[in-house]
Amino acid sequence: MENFMKPQESDETCDALFGGQLKLFQSRAGYRFSLDALLLADFVTVKVRDKFADLGTGSGVVPLVLARREKSISILAVECQDALAERAQRNVTLNHLASKIKVVRGDVRQIGALALAGSFDAVVCNPPYRKSGSGRLSPNDEKQIARHEINGALPDFLRAAASLLRGKGRIALVYGAGRMIDLLAAMRQLKLEPKRLRMVHSFAGAEASLVLVEGVKDGRSGIKILPPLIVFRRGKEYSEEVAKLIAGEF
Repeated sequence: MENFMKPQESDETCDALFGGQLKLFQSRAGYRFSLDALLLADFVTVKVRDKFADLGTGSGVVPLVLARREKSISILAVECQDALAERAQRNVTLNHLASKIKVVRGDVRQIGALALAGSFDAVVCNPPYRKSGSGRLSPNDEKQIARHEINGALPDFLRAAASLLRGKGRIALVYGAGRMIDLLAAMRQLKLEPKRLRMVHSFAGAEASLVLVEGVKDGRSGIKILPPLIVFRRGKEYSEEVAKLIAGEF
C-alpha cells in the first residue's frame, strides 16, 4: 500500500488542489487535467444524494471535485485507458473517497455492460473536441485519445449519457466552442434538451474557446444563456471568478 500511495518517481507528479484539500497523481508526459475539468465541475447542477456518472474521467479530477462539493452524492467514473483508470483509482484512494467514487475501466460505446440504464441522476462529460485525423496528433497516446475522437466520438458519449440517465436527468458537458452547433444538434437529436449554456473566453473581447452546456433528458425546449465566463484579466492573471474556482471556492 505504501508504494501504491506514492507517485512513480520517473513518470508521475503528485499535485495539490484547493490548497492541498485534494491531491492528484498525474503523468509527467501524458494526460494532465486542465481548467476545463474545474469549469465543468463548477458548472454542473449538483443536488443532495445525486447519483453521477463521469464519462471519460481521465485521472478522476471531476469526481474528486464533485465529491468535495457535495458529500452525499455517489459517482461512477468511467475510463477506457488502462493507465488512466488505474491512476484515477489511486487518486480516489489517496483522497479517502472510495465510499463515494467507483472507477470502472470500460468503453462508453459499450455502456450497457458497465452500468444499469436509467439509473443515474446526472452525467458529466469532457469528451474529445477534435475529430479523428484533424489537427496535430500528440506522440503521446494518452493525449491523443483525450483530445481526438479515437476511442469514441461525441455521439458515442451522448448516447451513453442518454442510456444512463433517468427521465429528467441532467447532462453537463464542456466542449470546444467551434463545435457548439454539433453539440447542441446532437443533444437535441437524443432528447437531451439543452437548458443552460455559458461561453468561456480567455480574455474579454476574445472569441469564445469553450462552451459549457447542461441539458435535461426529455426536457422541454427553452434555454438560459448565462453571462460569459472570462478566464484572464490580463497576461496570466486569472479573473476573480476563475481565481476563486481554482482556490476551491465553489
